[in-house]
Amino acid sequence: MSGNVADSAVSPTTPAQTIPADLSGQMLELDEDDDLEVFSKDTTNTDGRSFSASMQTSPGSMINQYKFDEEEEEEDPGAKDLFITVDNPESHITTIETFITYRVVTKTTRSEFDSSEYEVRRRYQDFLWLRGRLEEAHPTLIVHPLPEKFVMKGMVERFNDDFIETRRRALHRFLNRIAEHPILSCNEDLKVFLSAQAWELASHKKQGPGFLSRMGETVRAVAASVRGVKNRPEEFNSIQEYVESFSQKMTSLDRITQRIVKEEREYLEEMKEYAPTYTLWSGSEEELAEPLKGVANCLDRCFQETEGQVRQLSDCLAPTLHEYVLSTDTLKAVLRRRDNMQAELEAKNEVLAAKRADRDADPRERGVVWQSLLGKNPEEARQQRQQRLAGEIDELKEEIDKLEDRVEWANNALKGDWNRWQRSMRSDLKDAFVSTAQKNVDYYEKCLSVWESFLLSMRADVGGVDQQAGGDS
Repeated sequence: MSGNVADSAVSPTTPAQTIPADLSGQMLELDEDDDLEVFSKDTTNTDGRSFSASMQTSPGSMINQYKFDEEEEEEDPGAKDLFITVDNPESHITTIETFITYRVVTKTTRSEFDSSEYEVRRRYQDFLWLRGRLEEAHPTLIVHPLPEKFVMKGMVERFNDDFIETRRRALHRFLNRIAEHPILSCNEDLKVFLSAQAWELASHKKQGPGFLSRMGETVRAVAASVRGVKNRPEEFNSIQEYVESFSQKMTSLDRITQRIVKEEREYLEEMKEYAPTYTLWSGSEEELAEPLKGVANCLDRCFQETEGQVRQLSDCLAPTLHEYVLSTDTLKAVLRRRDNMQAELEAKNEVLAAKRADRDADPRERGVVWQSLLGKNPEEARQQRQQRLAGEIDELKEEIDKLEDRVEWANNALKGDWNRWQRSMRSDLKDAFVSTAQKNVDYYEKCLSVWESFLLSMRADVGGVDQQAGGDS
């Protein structure tokens, strides 16, 4: 299937330097009455070591030199053969709808692609279709989450620049996580998504399973979930417990972080008016003019640093936490699909056991006597019944063999992907936490330096005034 080859190299979009709009417009509103988890002031590392007041706390001595004991080795960049960039969002307005498309640029050395470079435009619905197809083809692999379809409450301007940029980064991350996956990156639907022109993609979408087929799968899944699993392997019980606990923690951290960002933005709005007030005051107080101007300058510089700190929270920490809130929903869905497969297998085994019991039972205990009453030979009726049961048992055995293979593959796929997901999660969260810590240290050091410079200048002025007064006397 052919596609448009990119004419020029494409560089990732540089995030805007202006501070994004209120995150309350991009994420769900917070419940102010929810209880917050209280942490002890006795700070302790996860490995049991406590911070002491004598420890060095400058970026060079602590943050930049801190090494994690469980740091995973970085993947060899040379091994990557599929590079994807999502950028250049465009708004499209029709008489029916308004939507955004994003440019998807792919560079690859894989032989299954007809070209080494592709450039296509995709809208959010196309990403949603791709993710659905990946989950259908690989039900127990962990497919990276997409941003929610609607994440704004009571929004008026749905497609503002900050919302579009937030979604673009999430879509870029989604595709690159798929490209890094050893199985999902080889999916045929991904290849079509990356290379097909718009009309080719639309045609390919129509080739998917029909409505009745999807409905049948849904009915079987519901039936399996109702039956439940009787003998889930212990390792999956452990995963289930971990996911539930992790989900609670991430949801709490996500909610608190959003609240902090919201309050920081409100603080910024107030702070924006603070420095001009001191500057205006200095014009009417000749004796205090210099100190007032100095305070105004300090406030202005601290305002700029605070902007950077809030940007770090809104662009780095908050999206990462929210992404893993969504990931927990994905994990729960994957575990449900695995359980449904096992439940279906257990149900088939129960049916097989019943059929075998029926076959081995005394014919007089079954319906053969009724056949004789209808004028049929009892022995002939017994043989026909045994033949029918034997055929049904053979069919069930074949189905069970296939289900056993499917469950075994699903279990192995989930166990392998679970380990991969954990490594990725730990790396992402560590990076976000260290980056946030570094930014906080930089922020407070710079603000401290600003106010210390002001104090030194004031002391110098006071000393000069005292010397002048002594000379006059």
